[in-house]
Amino acid sequence: MSQAQTASMTGAIWAIAAVTCFSTNDVLIKFLSSGYALHQVVLIRSIFGIAFLLAILVPLSGGFATLRTRRLGMHLLRGLCVVFANICFFLGLAALPLAEAVAIFFVAPLIISVMSVVFLGETVGPRRWLAIALGLVGVAIVLRPGTEAFQPAALLPLAAAFGYASLHILTRRIGGTENATGMAFYIQLTFLATSAAIGLALGDGRFAGGGHPSLEFLFRGWIWPASFDLGIMGAAGLMTAIGGYAISQAYRQSEAAFVAPFEYAAMPMAVIGGLVVFGEWPDLWAWLGIALILASGLALIWREAALRRATPSRPPAHR
Repeated sequence: MSQAQTASMTGAIWAIAAVTCFSTNDVLIKFLSSGYALHQVVLIRSIFGIAFLLAILVPLSGGFATLRTRRLGMHLLRGLCVVFANICFFLGLAALPLAEAVAIFFVAPLIISVMSVVFLGETVGPRRWLAIALGLVGVAIVLRPGTEAFQPAALLPLAAAFGYASLHILTRRIGGTENATGMAFYIQLTFLATSAAIGLALGDGRFAGGGHPSLEFLFRGWIWPASFDLGIMGAAGLMTAIGGYAISQAYRQSEAAFVAPFEYAAMPMAVIGGLVVFGEWPDLWAWLGIALILASGLALIWREAALRRATPSRPPAHR
């Protein structure tokens, strides 16, 4: 394999590893959403995540020197993008079936492919545009706007998708000078600061009691977690720390339009997680939308592979 092909495949492997971690995190957060406040879960999760980074990943990556940066503003902007994406997605997750929330969120890789053209100058051909359009149709079918099946909470994963796409475009911007450990650390730090601030403002639960699952998850008062639930929050922190490192590696080492479709591996993981843990099974329309979304992702992967076979070897864009 050429240097470019090796970098692309390495990026794909990192992306799949990240998706596995994030999918596990989604199940854990949904499990906790009926009994705890979102900002409390995120705060405890971030404490565990930062502890793991400092104890394991930082020493393995070269020590605390890896956390030094001259682009703190960009790190904080990335952190705010992922905080926005997580808050919107998890609030939607409290009210929606797991598979449907993930399916709606999967407009994100399509947005990333579009943004990679606008902001990064990467190339997306007509067949890949067609695949992106197919995926958007699938998302519309899952959303079902204008029907009784439509839920306003379904717009939350859609909003999360824009935050997530912006995160990865920023990753491509700074990936050539910043390392994955530092990028993961500053995201966790932003989570910690943001969730603590929200907790100080809303943690007494004075706005709770509306009854809607998403609003309850946002406004519920803090309580001391049971030992088992605390362990789940710790596991979620571990998953986000590893996932954040892995996805940063993926987008540092390969083009955004190539890496993004591999994140579709989260879709079957969500279906399995929803069925096994929550007893959820998508209806016929949801399956149709999911199938279109998966088809668009596979089409993007196939087209990218075909183009790379036909194109002379070239180094990765960030080098």
